[in-house]
Amino acid sequence: MSGTRMTGRRGRALAALGFALGYGLLRLYWATGGRWGYTACDRTGSPGPAEIADGCGAESLATLPFWSGWGAVLLCGVLVAVAALARLRPGRIASAGAWTAAVALVVLAFPGHLLFEIPVALTGRPTDWPDLLGRLLLLGGGLSFAAAAPRTIRRYAPAGPPRPRPVPGWTRRWTYAACLLPVLGFTVPHACWLLGMPLGIPAGELRRAVEDIGPLTGLLLTLAPMLGGLLTLGLAARWGQVFPRWLPGLAGRRVPPPLAVVPAGVIAVALVGYGLIGIGMMTEGLATGATTWAELRAGWAVAGTELVFLAWGVALAAATVGYARTTRPDTEGEGRAGEPGPEGRPAAESLSERVGS
Repeated sequence: MSGTRMTGRRGRALAALGFALGYGLLRLYWATGGRWGYTACDRTGSPGPAEIADGCGAESLATLPFWSGWGAVLLCGVLVAVAALARLRPGRIASAGAWTAAVALVVLAFPGHLLFEIPVALTGRPTDWPDLLGRLLLLGGGLSFAAAAPRTIRRYAPAGPPRPRPVPGWTRRWTYAACLLPVLGFTVPHACWLLGMPLGIPAGELRRAVEDIGPLTGLLLTLAPMLGGLLTLGLAARWGQVFPRWLPGLAGRRVPPPLAVVPAGVIAVALVGYGLIGIGMMTEGLATGATTWAELRAGWAVAGTELVFLAWGVALAAATVGYARTTRPDTEGEGRAGEPGPEGRPAAESLSERVGS
């Protein structure tokens, strides 16, 4: 079993190494003058269909900014070194480096834009495909480094039917916050905008936005965060630990904790990064005069979305930590609360009996 775990961990590190090498070669191609697949569109703005069609003039760029060119190549070199270390010398240092790389890649992917770009692509409207695919590639790279990061993975095969463990009150509170924040802070105002109600946004800006994205895309953008918030409830609900009865083939089986922890953790990091970057951009705009307090007050619901994303990410991160602690294996024995321990008795009872004796 130990050899199997080691082989699996090294295999995941090899996948991260493959990503780092492949992405590094792509960045090297761009840094040396190639432009296939490169986009120069500024994602902080809203490029039109004509700009998107030619990558906002990517082919005409003689040289790239440092962090888009040789700086990115150097960072990919660091990723290669981290992945190689995780592959050849797994341990605490390699794990810390892999987790750092995973978080950095997820933040650099700026997944908040995927929230808008994917629905636009699904509705067939003009999409900056190189930018969309590039962000998905970075996100996938972050996941590959996260998979290579854990130093050890505990496996257990408890006997008897799985039983959900009790969820602490603080975990429930953070989970409910992570569910309500996107509903109240994003879905509700966007639903009002979709219905033509200028809640916290100038009427002219709302009219242009509705005309630009269309009703179907607007509906997808409105529902996506709400659905994500509802899924968060699984971190504190029974169906987050044991598959519900209506799922064929999985009913009654235990939910593998990584199935919930990994995507929730990635999304939490992405949301916090998105919120911090958005707040930073607003702060910079105020400092340079590109934005005024009057404009922010007129569009308070739009500006407040950045705070919603930040708060949502923090709440989701706390709920994810609570779920991970709730579902982690016991340090003594192979069982869990309510499951048979090493002597065939429930682990919780075995522990209480030992304490009582």
